[in-house]
Amino acid sequence: MRRIHIILYTVILSALLVSCGADSAMKKGDKFYALGEYFDASTQYKKAYSATPAKERATRGKRALKLADCYRRINYTQKAIAAYNNVIRYNQADSLTHLYLARQLMKTGNYKEAAKNFEIALDSMPGSKLAATGLRAARLAPQWKEAGSQYTVKRENFFNSRRADYSPMLAGDDNDQLFFTSTRNQVKGDELSGITGTKNGDIFFSQKDEKGKWTKPEDIDTELNTAFDEGACSFTPDGKTMYLTQCLTDPSYPRYATICTSNRSDAAWSKATTLTITKDTLSSYAHPAVSPDGEWLYFTSDMPGGMGGLDIWRVRLTTSGLGGVENLGEPVNTEGDEMFPTFRPNGDLYFSSDGHPGMGGLDIFIAKPDTAGGGWIIEHPGFPLNSQGDDFGMTFEGLLNKGFFSSNRGDGKGWDHIYSFVNPEIVQTVKGWVYEQDGYELPGGLVYMVGNDGTNMKLSVKGDGSFTQKIKPGVDYVFLGTCKGFLNHKEQLRVEPVEESTEYVLQFPLASITAPVLIDNIFYDFDKATLRPESTVALDELIKLLNENPNVTIELSAHCDYRGPAAYNKALSQRRAEAVVTYLIEHGIANDRLSPVGYGKEKPKTIKRKLTETYPFMKENDVLTEEYIKKLKPEEQEICNQLNRRTEFIVLRTTYGMFDEDGKLKEQPKPKQAGPEPSDDADELF
Repeated sequence: MRRIHIILYTVILSALLVSCGADSAMKKGDKFYALGEYFDASTQYKKAYSATPAKERATRGKRALKLADCYRRINYTQKAIAAYNNVIRYNQADSLTHLYLARQLMKTGNYKEAAKNFEIALDSMPGSKLAATGLRAARLAPQWKEAGSQYTVKRENFFNSRRADYSPMLAGDDNDQLFFTSTRNQVKGDELSGITGTKNGDIFFSQKDEKGKWTKPEDIDTELNTAFDEGACSFTPDGKTMYLTQCLTDPSYPRYATICTSNRSDAAWSKATTLTITKDTLSSYAHPAVSPDGEWLYFTSDMPGGMGGLDIWRVRLTTSGLGGVENLGEPVNTEGDEMFPTFRPNGDLYFSSDGHPGMGGLDIFIAKPDTAGGGWIIEHPGFPLNSQGDDFGMTFEGLLNKGFFSSNRGDGKGWDHIYSFVNPEIVQTVKGWVYEQDGYELPGGLVYMVGNDGTNMKLSVKGDGSFTQKIKPGVDYVFLGTCKGFLNHKEQLRVEPVEESTEYVLQFPLASITAPVLIDNIFYDFDKATLRPESTVALDELIKLLNENPNVTIELSAHCDYRGPAAYNKALSQRRAEAVVTYLIEHGIANDRLSPVGYGKEKPKTIKRKLTETYPFMKENDVLTEEYIKKLKPEEQEICNQLNRRTEFIVLRTTYGMFDEDGKLKEQPKPKQAGPEPSDDADELF
């Protein structure tokens, strides 16, 4: 009898210990859950569930529900499905259980079972847009997969690790830099995230070498990355500012994702600084994306005032700080989650959503500006860009429909990986270069683009002075290159339809207002002031320049080398300058805009840095005086004498014809110079 009592006592004690252990695990799990640490919470909930006797069906069902919720949030799809099925088996399903189960089934491609569970969810929630949209998606997804699309995708294992790699972003003037987020072992932090169970993410970087091959990805070795979570970056058009997401952690209370900025100095990125978008500290701000014109910052947030879940918002970027915050509203945002906004350079907004009909998980959608009615037109790009998994984080190689994105398709653990994509659509683009005549690129340049189809744009240039813009066949375009301190330069372009993507190149050499400008390729008969026929090309370009800048007057000067009598050289150079002026007047330039001066050898050439690349024996700011030249080798002396024999101009005034006899400003056409925005009168550029 005593033995029986001992056995009963042992059983009861064991049951109590198990029960206490399960309750303790649940409390720990709830604490982790409240902090948003879903991986750690799932570990505790799993212990509690396993320790709960099978006969306690209601308790097991409730604990399975919490476990399923954690698995759903950390992308453990198969485990989430098993947990939701246990919830149903133990009769603890609530109104959302079948909806969440159906959405998990979509991520495995089991569209038939997903549809059944969406139907059950609709029975209990007749007004649920998410359930109705899910049911529609479950019926459409097989059709999308069978139909396919022009997209070709490829997993790029060179960039991928055994952990998560996602949100690629191309950068650099030639798209030769790739930034992405990774939780691989090489990250700076050593602790495992309570949210994901992996190390916190860092931003990694790869660059193309001289042969066009990508270098091994490396962690950005500055203060930008920390032991916390950094990722999902975007860049301003000039490439000097990075916007990124940072997630700090705290053991005592929830910490939400924030958007930070980092500035580039030379090739190094600074420590991230928090960007305060609103004073709301209880909402997440993530996935920043700068619009192609640099005027808006788009981002993801669950702040109040949204449409449900995570929405895409935007805030204006100004020189004095951030403007007001706007929710994009319908049709972009839904009751589900809209995340990872990014832009194709042509202005199309790409984002990922589980609230629009998709193939499972997050699908990529395209929001194109509706030029007719305003707002956006939403498109689903189909399979294989989208899959049954999560697809997100697009980045584009210029204006072409190719680049990289991230997806966890085919990965049983739910890790994200980087993929490349190509869509062979025909794109016609113009690439322009704005630079100082006889000098270097002008990163402060602006190009006004006007087309007879109503196009009216202001294009900023990159750090190398270039811009790339999509153009349409059959449209007459005018491009006006401008920069403060320089004269304008105009180019015209019209292209016809082509059978493959084509890029057209335009040059915008801008003449300085403050420094002498060489008129290259001006030739005279020997020892005479007679212009040779081959000079007309350069002179006609000068006529074009003066017509494009009608308020400018210039001094047209001719120069000789030091050899020969000074008086004779000066008289010869004067006649040569007058010959050029005569040509300009004969071709429509007003004579009071032109002042011919012959300097002879009085003003030897001063060397600009650009010229030292061609002639390394010279240094910047060297003056080609007789004394300087005679110290050189014979062949170098001849080069210097050739450089001294030149024709050039300097700008005297920029207000010609702008004032009447009383000194009052005349009524002017809308200006075409640097500075003003193109207006409704911009068609005067034609």
